[in-house]
Amino acid sequence: MSDWIFAFFHLFLLLGIAIYAFYSLFQGNVLRFAIIVVLLTGYYFIVLHKAVKKEIERKKKKNGPF
Repeated sequence: MSDWIFAFFHLFLLLGIAIYAFYSLFQGNVLRFAIIVVLLTGYYFIVLHKAVKKEIERKKKKNGPF
């Protein structure tokens, strides 16, 4: 249960940050938008990419080749 809470908390936090980045872009603050996007991309590759790849492989094995 705590894994679900952790996952949803981070999902909503990341969505909120992404929405804030686009809000900053629409306000004309391109530098803030660029910094947030770069940091979110770095966060994905440093923290999440390995887990995402594992989950994709797990689902492929579970469903079979077709």
